[in-house]
Amino acid sequence: MTDAAVRWTRLVTRVQAPNAGPMTLDGTNSLVIGAPGGGGVVVVDPGPEDAGHLRALQQFGPVELILLTHHHHDHTEAAPRFATLTGAPVRAFDAALCLDASPLVDGERIEAAGTVVEVVATPGHTADSVSLHLPADAAAADPAASVTGSMLTGDTILGRGTTIIASPDGSLADYLASLDRLRGYGAIPALPAHGAMLPDLAAVSRIYAAHRRTRLDEVRAALMALGKPASTDADLIAAVTDAVYGSVDPAVRFAAEASVRAQLVYLRDTPAP
Repeated sequence: MTDAAVRWTRLVTRVQAPNAGPMTLDGTNSLVIGAPGGGGVVVVDPGPEDAGHLRALQQFGPVELILLTHHHHDHTEAAPRFATLTGAPVRAFDAALCLDASPLVDGERIEAAGTVVEVVATPGHTADSVSLHLPADAAAADPAASVTGSMLTGDTILGRGTTIIASPDGSLADYLASLDRLRGYGAIPALPAHGAMLPDLAAVSRIYAAHRRTRLDEVRAALMALGKPASTDADLIAAVTDAVYGSVDPAVRFAAEASVRAQLVYLRDTPAP
């Protein structure tokens, strides 16, 4: 293994790409799925087109399949080059990202790399976001654990902080529904595309949902103070961002504004309880 490669679970190794930044945290986590003795591997989110990173991904054995959790550049840039290097097809929820293969389908069971990968549609961060459930996985430190399975969450759940709802492509209503769906898988490891592995998917899903609802309360308060109804007027988005995310780093101001836009759309379109 390279210095960037860490065995996260019995079936998954994290290989961190060298693309750290305000939106990528320590870098994109390319996740390599492979059962012991399975021969080939599945690579999820090959990340940036960095020659050293792609060589690191190839060291785990023949690549049977490349999967993409969503369309953002830090996950997908290397996919065409990596497909050429390995001969593996590329699959994603968005057909435009697929190479020599069909799009992913919610609920699909993929048999590859000596195991089963289940596709879980989790829109919200983006419309095409998917998570990947490994029902046969187990914590690396305790292969005999009574709770089995793991979930590769892409950018739907991160290893630290919270994710952007990339409105207008993303949707807060969809995102909250996706968190509800993920919570139903229970206390299994969450394997994100940025940041550290998290031990309890259900717990972090609840924390994420509570955070979003707190932000909605803050946006409602800002609208009341401004005397404005929820809308996607650019001046209103800027004013609410100032009120709710006033101390945000200018480098990620665009992300805060995208999240505010998603919150305003949600409040505009969702009937009050």
